[in-house]
Amino acid sequence: MTSPLLKDRIYRSPQALVGGVLLLGIIGWLGIDALIRGDGRTPWFALALMILIVPLVVAFTLRPAVFAGEDRLRVRNPFRVITLPWGEIEVLRSGYSNEVIVSSGTKYQLWAIPVSLSGRKRAAGRQAKAQAKAASDARRGRTEPTGGGYGGFGGFGTGGGASRGLHDPAEASGPARAATDKVMDDLRETLENRGKAESAQGEITVRWAYEVAAPAIAGAVLLAILLATG
Repeated sequence: MTSPLLKDRIYRSPQALVGGVLLLGIIGWLGIDALIRGDGRTPWFALALMILIVPLVVAFTLRPAVFAGEDRLRVRNPFRVITLPWGEIEVLRSGYSNEVIVSSGTKYQLWAIPVSLSGRKRAAGRQAKAQAKAASDARRGRTEPTGGGYGGFGGFGTGGGASRGLHDPAEASGPARAATDKVMDDLRETLENRGKAESAQGEITVRWAYEVAAPAIAGAVLLAILLATG
């Protein structure tokens, strides 16, 4: 029996997308204003800076993405695109950054899935509150009668009758996790399920993003010429 096909998933950072759009808006507003109203060499400097900065903003905010398919993990970082067959991936590691380590020992950072220490802190706080509430409910369950007559100890749950029905909400739904940690859990599950599949084997490919680097280099060269001839 064959397993159902996995739906391709795309992971990106919403905060990076919003920040990138805002930065591009500010750069466009200031740059176009300098091009139109600037005097002397100001429009040329504005043009050079825009050609240099815009590709970099796009590279570090709008471009990063992780594409998880049935057989491949494609990582689109600011200046490279790495295609990784699941069979070549050794581990997906989370620390101060999220990384994928392949069988050769090479490490690639997942720019589109940044670690959020504040998100982890909030998740830990929610987990602690859930556990405290569950403990409080359990104590009330041991001391409050649950009904069912007058005789014996049956109404107090001392033999486990009342407390057996109580549970930790966090245990029922799993421990609280930061959003990016949940994404990494999802990728690890895919790796576990697809890592040994025949169609998920192959070679790792790395492609440099010349479409990003070339305009930035051109802008840097133009800016250097303007500064040198100023």
